Order: sequence, then structure tokens, then C-alpha cells
Amino acid sequence: MRVVPSARTAARAGFAAVAASALTLGLATSASAATSTRTIVDGTTTYNLSLTAPNPLSSAGQVVNVTGSGYNTSQGIYVGLCVVGGAQGAAKPTPCLGGQDETGATGASHWVNNTFGGLFANSSKFGTGGTLDVNIYVNPDLGHGNVCGDNVTCAIVTRADHFDTNDRKYDVHVPVTFN
Repeated sequence: MRVVPSARTAARAGFAAVAASALTLGLATSASAATSTRTIVDGTTTYNLSLTAPNPLSSAGQVVNVTGSGYNTSQGIYVGLCVVGGAQGAAKPTPCLGGQDETGATGASHWVNNTFGGLFANSSKFGTGGTLDVNIYVNPDLGHGNVCGDNVTCAIVTRADHFDTNDRKYDVHVPVTFN
């Protein structure tokens, strides 16, 4: 025996589907992300770097997902929230939230390195094609009187790791604000 839904039941199901789609679309567009790009030449290779992070951020602090692509997998990088000044690559992004978090206690930075990534807290290796997909903890108070949006300009950044700390080629900044 085949049960045929009533017109009212079909209408309710259709309305529920439309409402769920609208809610999903509304949620997807309410969270915004910012992307920053930079093209660099390192030796004879050109890298088209891209870094994406959410913006604005919660002033109460939150864990955010940061993605990137086009990185040189032979050059390790840090991902974190840092004070920035000037154009990408003009000056080392510093200070950064969490400082040099060697124990991984704060989760405020992430180290991406194909030799040692995954061996330490808050570290990983690059994905195929120099991609990254990491989570970091952010809040506007970087310590020592540095507060994002109050007295310093901040961005989610990538920068060369401690093996080549003065190399500014892999600096990419995604400027952020806090609610």
C-alpha cells in the first residue's frame, strides 16, 4: 500500500527545506573571511602565496582556522597574530601573541615545517602544493601594553621560522579587527 502525503504535509516539508536553506545561507554569509596574497621570487622559483583568516575576530578570544597555499615547502613558517607595520615583507611582524610558545601551551601560533612538523605541539607539515590548514588562538591583548586596534595594528601572519628568522620573503599579512 502506498501512502501519499497530504498537500499540507508536502507544503510543510517544502517550507522547512526552504527555511533550512535560508538559514544555512545566512550563516555562511555572516562569517566573513579576508584573504591576502603576495607573489615572491625565491631563487628561480615564483611562489604565489595566499593566506585566508576570519575577520572580524571576537575580543573575548577565540580559536580561528587559517588556510594558505603556494608556500615553499623547504622554508618553514610560523602562523600567528602579530603586530604589523608597513607592507608585507617590509618589517618583521612582531611582537606576536604567545611569544615563542615552545611548549604549545597557548595555541597562539602554529609552526609549519616539513622536517619537524607534527613532532611538536602546534606544528604540522605543509600539504600538497605548499598548503596549510591550521588553528590558532587569538585575542587582542598581545601583552606588554600591545592591544590590537587600540595602540597597534595587527594581522594574522605567516613569517619565516627560526631557521631563517630574518627572511621577509614569506611574510603574508591578513589585517584583522576585533569586535
